[in-house]
Amino acid sequence: MTDFLLKSRDGPVAVWTLNRPEARNAFSKPEDMFEIEEACEEVRADPSIHVVVLTGAGASFCAGGDIKAMQNRSGIFEGSPYRLRNRYRDGIQRIPMALYELEAPVIAAVNGHAIGAGLDFACMADIRIAATTATFAESFVKLGIVPGDGGAWLLPRIVGMPRASHMALTGDMLNAQTAMDWNLVTQLTAPEDLMTTAMALAHRVASSPGHALRLTKRLLREGQHMRLAPLLELSAAYQALAHHTNDHAEAVNAMIEKRPPNYTDS
Repeated sequence: MTDFLLKSRDGPVAVWTLNRPEARNAFSKPEDMFEIEEACEEVRADPSIHVVVLTGAGASFCAGGDIKAMQNRSGIFEGSPYRLRNRYRDGIQRIPMALYELEAPVIAAVNGHAIGAGLDFACMADIRIAATTATFAESFVKLGIVPGDGGAWLLPRIVGMPRASHMALTGDMLNAQTAMDWNLVTQLTAPEDLMTTAMALAHRVASSPGHALRLTKRLLREGQHMRLAPLLELSAAYQALAHHTNDHAEAVNAMIEKRPPNYTDS
């Protein structure tokens, strides 16, 4: 592994930090994608992880693809059109699929530049908060390429089609306040307060039973493309499962007894 993704743990909250600050945390190697995919699998298999916080080391969140590697046609940009197509399919496109299927909620703490694939990476989270110094751009057209990692699907679902079209077709940079006004992020903080704020939010989310969080996120995801009737059917099935967990019984008892709950992820 390349140690592109640093992982740590604070109780029920996992923290993932993109760790290539000298390259603004840009994606440049196939191993980068596999690290993120493997981290998703670790969280999927560990019900004691209730929330993931995603951020970047240094001054950037993620600058997207490594432009120098693009220029040199090296790393993930090497090879014929056929090989490059498959490298996208078998590489960076595995990240949106892994994060989409990850049932634990993900909070992106955007500490700096979120550009191109870096913006799309932030859009793969369920909640985005940002430092007031953060900047955002769906900048693929500026390099003569297209959103290759799901941005054309993700961004319109967050900011709406007109604003997504504006961002994708101009490649314009947004400052943090505009990102807030456009609902790309839900909260702004001073740069020095970003991780404290993100962790406080993560622990507030993580204070609920893990199974309820994961099933709720799944319903929100499925609700983006299902009709109401099948979503209600899925909700009934998930609710039946939730009613028969120990943590549901503990939550009800704690509320009636006016005491803090003690969940066991069971």
